[in-house]
Amino acid sequence: MHNEIYIPNHDKILVFPRDGNGDVVPIRIITGPDTQLDDVESLAVDPIHNVIVTAGARPPTAPGQRGGPVDQGEGGALLIFKRTDSGNVKPVGIIQGPKTRIVRINQIQMQPTKGWIIAAQPGKYEEQEPEGVFVGVWSINDNGNVPPRWFIGGPKSQMKKPRGVALNPGNKELVVADMRLNTVLTYYFPEIF
Repeated sequence: MHNEIYIPNHDKILVFPRDGNGDVVPIRIITGPDTQLDDVESLAVDPIHNVIVTAGARPPTAPGQRGGPVDQGEGGALLIFKRTDSGNVKPVGIIQGPKTRIVRINQIQMQPTKGWIIAAQPGKYEEQEPEGVFVGVWSINDNGNVPPRWFIGGPKSQMKKPRGVALNPGNKELVVADMRLNTVLTYYFPEIF
């Protein structure tokens, strides 16, 4: 919609023109201590509400210090920025805390007509089949220690370690790639469409 390409790059988000070619300078870079970006692995853009949502973030432990490794299920977060942000900017929303159940997020999709954030939470990196894995749905207006509006997880979901998510609006389906099952699971999920 806005002819831009967004790249998560460890502690920054790079934005390039879609029609760029060759050694192109980013048109915007979100980076700096106020962003709380650290080990960013995934992001998604809502071009209707003009927000970027990213994961793999850890807040500073003290002014000027970066957060430590996530080892006990603490620190995983979703950070929400304005699509046009640039520089050392604070997120407009941070979804983080025990009620979120986020340990880490692998992939994010947006459902922009409704403003939903759909995120795969595969559990701790080092565990083969961690407990508490799920795909959660939050609103772009959520902020703080808020539980997902909906989630798919638990034994009946058959998920072992969800890695990726995709949406099939035509059939109102959520598609989940599971790295332990080496399979793709499809769930009928009309509530998010």
